[in-house]
Amino acid sequence: MVAKRKRYGAEEIIAKLREAEVGLAQGQSGAQVVRKLCVSEQTYYRWRREYGGMKVDQAKRLKELERENA
Repeated sequence: MVAKRKRYGAEEIIAKLREAEVGLAQGQSGAQVVRKLCVSEQTYYRWRREYGGMKVDQAKRLKELERENA
């Protein structure tokens, strides 16, 4: 059975990326980190590309601008 998809907000994504950074710094493998976050590797790397290094307010502003331009 396939798990139901969950849509994460910008705050949640940034928090999960920070969790991942901590796990990687502690020597966990990438596979272990994404398993702990309950997301796929593909999702993790997409989030990292889109939100890596951002603060929550920056991510919110990015999403607002994307909605305006859509």
